Amino acid sequence: MQTNRRNFLATAALGGVAAALPFSSFASSKNSGIALPDYTKIDEARNKPVLKKELFKDPVILDKIELLRYNDTFLCRVRSKDGAEGISVANSLQLRYLYPIFVSRIQRFFIGKDARDMEALIDQVYVYGSNYKLQSVALWDPLSTLEFAVLDMLGKIANKSIGQLIGDIHHKEINVYQANSERDITAELTIEHLKKQLSESNAKAIKFKLGGRMSHPEYPPKRSEKLIPLVRKTFGDQMVISADANGSYDVKEAIRIGKIMQEYKYDFYEEPVPFDWYEETRQVADALEIPIAGGEQEPSMRNFRWLIGTNALKVVQQDQFYFGGMIRSMKVARMAAATGKVCTPHTTGDGFGYVYLAHFISAIPNAGRFHEFKDLSKNLPFECKDSTLTSINGVVKIPQGPGLGVTIDPDYIKKHTVVTERG
Repeated sequence: MQTNRRNFLATAALGGVAAALPFSSFASSKNSGIALPDYTKIDEARNKPVLKKELFKDPVILDKIELLRYNDTFLCRVRSKDGAEGISVANSLQLRYLYPIFVSRIQRFFIGKDARDMEALIDQVYVYGSNYKLQSVALWDPLSTLEFAVLDMLGKIANKSIGQLIGDIHHKEINVYQANSERDITAELTIEHLKKQLSESNAKAIKFKLGGRMSHPEYPPKRSEKLIPLVRKTFGDQMVISADANGSYDVKEAIRIGKIMQEYKYDFYEEPVPFDWYEETRQVADALEIPIAGGEQEPSMRNFRWLIGTNALKVVQQDQFYFGGMIRSMKVARMAAATGKVCTPHTTGDGFGYVYLAHFISAIPNAGRFHEFKDLSKNLPFECKDSTLTSINGVVKIPQGPGLGVTIDPDYIKKHTVVTERG
């Protein structure tokens, strides 16, 4: 096992986080004799409170929680007994199927609760009604939708941005990478599409897709091994390049492809094997120098603990929607920071999830150098006074206003109707 390589940092820009890993020595289990990582600092980081309750002197009782729908777009609106209001934009691609879980299992639990206790309430709702049996997108996506609305409300009460509620502000802008999500086209056509995308975003980093996705055969055959050197040749040595296999390979093939990426000095290698192949992910990480990234599909705090503690991942990519919100995601970022690792979160959410990603990145010291940018939905009218929320020369400014820092057009909100269990 190549320990020095496994301690390799995914980026030089660690924002002041110590690079030394605290678990270079392993503790042995007396019962099994199996070498285990020392999780002490990881657990200390995970257990620190996230939400700054001290900002709120008086209770903030959740009096009304509404899931709103207009066609296939969902919003969440919350109100306190004192009349404070918050709103969030849901990941509507998921909520159109999961809204009954929000209404029957999430909404009911939180009515009458003190929003200042959100951190503890997230743990409690996990058990409520055996919700833990729904762990993954089915539970965490509806819960994150509610949490975002609550954080928007709390931010407006405290006159703080969401980032200031869950941490200190380390970043006021984001350097973006240009993502290309295409498969099943030639390497040459992928290059042409990347050129066009870069002409619009002016990003200084690129990420593209490898393989056939979740172990499916790649088409055209051998596209990846042709594309990896071609992207470097086309865009030059100064371009920061990463690639995402979305679980395309077994261990042997993942290592072979990873060595090509190393040859051409790629920044990180995302999901080389299927996301729930934990031990295999570690095997690939042990065999390569290029940092392995992953976590966008991961629903479990405990699994992140293992992935971080065993060095299976150097770059953690929790998704704020899929992982249940900002508070849980911050705990993962802190676990990564405690071990000198980088957090480059995944973003989803129908073109508006980028706003939540931006607030989250603002509050983490170990954010990666570049983050994925997805164009905002053209169907959702909003105003942001201090940012266009578009890429200008590869940089996006993070909203600084209270809560979300974005105001959704009230007339657009009025078009929505309240969702019940029957839709």
